[in-house]
Amino acid sequence: MSSFAKIASAQDEPIGIRLGELAESWAKYWPTPATPFWWRAAPPAAGPWSRPANRADIVVVGAGFTGLSAALILARAGRSVVVVDAGAPGFGASTRNGGQIGSGNQKFRVNTLIQMKGERKAVELLREGIEMLDGIEAFIQREKIDCSFIRCGRFRGAMRPEHYENMARDMEDLKHFVRVDSCMISRDEQHKEIGSDLFYGGSLLPNDASLHPGKYHAGLLDRVIKAGAVVHGNTAVLGITSGRAGHTLHFAGFQIQARDVLIATNGYTKNVGAFFRKRIVPIRSAQLTTEIIPAQLFDQLMPRRRVYGNTNRVFFYFRPAPDENRLIWGGRASHFAGDFALAAYSHLARDVLRTFPVLRNVKVSYTWSGLIGYTFDEFPHLGRTPDGIHYAMGYCGTGVSRATHFGRKIALKMLGKAEGRSAFDDLTFPSHVFHAFAKPAVPAIEAWYRARDITGL
Repeated sequence: MSSFAKIASAQDEPIGIRLGELAESWAKYWPTPATPFWWRAAPPAAGPWSRPANRADIVVVGAGFTGLSAALILARAGRSVVVVDAGAPGFGASTRNGGQIGSGNQKFRVNTLIQMKGERKAVELLREGIEMLDGIEAFIQREKIDCSFIRCGRFRGAMRPEHYENMARDMEDLKHFVRVDSCMISRDEQHKEIGSDLFYGGSLLPNDASLHPGKYHAGLLDRVIKAGAVVHGNTAVLGITSGRAGHTLHFAGFQIQARDVLIATNGYTKNVGAFFRKRIVPIRSAQLTTEIIPAQLFDQLMPRRRVYGNTNRVFFYFRPAPDENRLIWGGRASHFAGDFALAAYSHLARDVLRTFPVLRNVKVSYTWSGLIGYTFDEFPHLGRTPDGIHYAMGYCGTGVSRATHFGRKIALKMLGKAEGRSAFDDLTFPSHVFHAFAKPAVPAIEAWYRARDITGL
């Protein structure tokens, strides 16, 4: 890693606009560098990159958490591994996410999952979700990656009284079926968890965690290179041809022949075949970070320093920055303003001030966005296409633990190891007859969900 240049880190000084001004859309024409806060401590490697060898045992497409987790297993097993990425390694969602870590089963209530898949299958999926959470902690400890990992716990605020009751039943089901520790926090008691009157109480999962995603990615990349894999950034795949002898990956001016290929691109999937184009919908997520907030005020707002979320359909999430009194706030991106205009983040500022009105005069320091890979069934998927190309993707916004876990699982499958078995193996990876219209329809669907969140319908 020492030979790689680094992409310039984010700005050192606040942008200058206050949350109250941003919430009122004063920043409509105010340009801003859309640079992740995480890059301040761990900017992605920028090269220079040599041309890869024209032959490898395995080519991994995508140098995020999934691809690197898989490459580490494969390289340590003695395979010649080439990892390619269209941008700098980690330029995508792996260094743009919120760094919140859950069990990997946050999309469905337990009862809903049982109705969809049956009790036996639902329990298998839930147990593997717990394995994802425990597994990333064990991996970080084993590899000695310094990334501010901490079991901080998650508070999820109920936006309506009925949401609180629904969560209470779900927490009971989690405890009954898979013994997940949790408790409910009433509205009268919630100030012990959060200095806000927005919520009607909430749930607490004390074993959920957080980390610094930039540092985690940097540590993972370092381990992969030391294991003997070769990583190349700014090396975009233009197409893949498959045959009996293996696969040919086409790039600008050259090709690579490989026995096996792993697609690990999630929301950045492009030019790797119709199979994936029909199954992954990229959805943009956005975040902002405040300047440092006075310690006394910060202690009132987030006294337990947990990660936080809520029960809206179009939800927001937030957390303290590692070792700093900054607020990191995320949610869906605006589809009606450019990524390089501050107005694209106005809705995030409005959500911040609904939750913490006292922050109106606090300045914004960083803004950025990234792509989430969504699937039509809202489950992640791993497996092999009819052309023999391996894949792991579709994390639907909960990718830190899922991507690490799925990268490991798919690599073990490629090695023919029994440990590669997953409860997600037999889930059909669905396409949709109107898949071509899925991405353009996202703004309208999100607007409809926001309206339902407001009205309670």
